[in-house]
Amino acid sequence: MDLEKAKEIDSKYHFKIYGRVPLLLKKGKGSRVWDSEGKEYVDVLAGIAVNSLGHCHPNVVDAIKNQAEKLIHCTNIYFIEPQVKLEKILLENCDMDRVLFVNSGTEAVESAMKLARKWGGKHGKGGGIITMEGSFHGRSLACVTATGQKKYRKGFDPLPQGFKLVPFNDIEAVKDAIDDSICAVMVEPVQGEGGIVPAEESYLKKLRKLCDEHNILLIFDEIQCGMGRTGHLFAYQAYTVVPDIITIAKALGGGFPIGALLAKQEVADAFEKGDHGTTFGGNPLATAAAYASVSTLINDNLPKRAQNMGTYLMNRLKKEMKSSHHIKEIRGKGLMVGIVLDQKGKDIVPAMMKQKVLSNCTANNVIRFVPPLIITEEDLDTAVTVLMNAINEVLSDDN
Repeated sequence: MDLEKAKEIDSKYHFKIYGRVPLLLKKGKGSRVWDSEGKEYVDVLAGIAVNSLGHCHPNVVDAIKNQAEKLIHCTNIYFIEPQVKLEKILLENCDMDRVLFVNSGTEAVESAMKLARKWGGKHGKGGGIITMEGSFHGRSLACVTATGQKKYRKGFDPLPQGFKLVPFNDIEAVKDAIDDSICAVMVEPVQGEGGIVPAEESYLKKLRKLCDEHNILLIFDEIQCGMGRTGHLFAYQAYTVVPDIITIAKALGGGFPIGALLAKQEVADAFEKGDHGTTFGGNPLATAAAYASVSTLINDNLPKRAQNMGTYLMNRLKKEMKSSHHIKEIRGKGLMVGIVLDQKGKDIVPAMMKQKVLSNCTANNVIRFVPPLIITEEDLDTAVTVLMNAINEVLSDDN
């Protein structure tokens, strides 16, 4: 199938909810992808921080092939070997005690909010949750309400109750929002959709102390920033602040859909049999892929590589920034980097695509680089060069 045929069918049958880029990808390998015309691209979007091992990593491909020949799905009322292996490797490499597998990041956040409210009810708390402006937590009704961006909530009233939004990196605002109705604070250690905005370490440390003082839970949403991207397997490890609950997804499955809720034992105990569940979450195929992904991240020391390559990328970008008044700021952590422009960046993305580099723009004016953790310096150099060419070609000097 060529691009025009795909566009014709899609325009006739699919919900019109995506701003499709005119590109039909056919295959991928490492940090490269190829389209229906055989053109090759450097991919610094990686499925929006999903393909951290690169496209079609052989360990993940082999795990999927092998498991698909044995058992694709069975209910969670039985023990599932790849699920048990995944439980062990995750919990032996973090400070959490229990894990629950789901199908997506949104489900992981929904599960975290349910757990927090159940825990709160057992501890004399209300069900309120404090979240941050600029955050993104998913697309369900509860998750768009928790999300700190109005555009995701527009048109979906009535929204669920029990959420308070406060400015990000503002500890005093959190203090002012805490009362008897609150059971938890939820925060992304690095905001992704909000424009690649890292939390300040002192802020997260103060959040931890504040939650302890008020006996409320601290939830870290690591769906975009977790699984090696910030330079540590879990993003909280980059800040040495241990939350009570963590949500992960995206890179967890090496490209295969899976999410997870992780919690400290005393918090996990709030869920009793029948309180929560999932048909597909943690199925044999998904957990086999995720085990291959996580074990590869650990065995190949890819979080450290993300740290080193992230430093290389930041240094390259900061050097280029000196010659461009259109770049206001470079920010990020590890291989999660945002280039903040002085005007809207939506036209930068197609300009980069024409030069065979795939990226995207978030928060209106932030070009997002979340490449595979296995990307080379050569490919990062190409991406930076193409970015600067696109900026010079597209952006107006009238500002």
